[in-house]
Amino acid sequence: MMQPLTAKELEYIVDSISNEDLLMKQCAVTAATATTPGIRQLCLQFQQVHEQNYNTLLSALNAHQSLAPTQPSNS
Repeated sequence: MMQPLTAKELEYIVDSISNEDLLMKQCAVTAATATTPGIRQLCLQFQQVHEQNYNTLLSALNAHQSLAPTQPSNS
């Protein structure tokens, strides 16, 4: 049975999603401007890896959404 995410875990996941998004964009820009085919291909591969990481993190958040409190905690 899944447990609700702590505030710290939620913060970490949100930061990681933001980082993966930035890395995807940086890889896409580098791939688009690279003049060496090998570098371009490598950047596109890295972009796919970061997109997979992004989607995995997003799925983890969505899986825990039903466990999230609807009201802020008073503690």
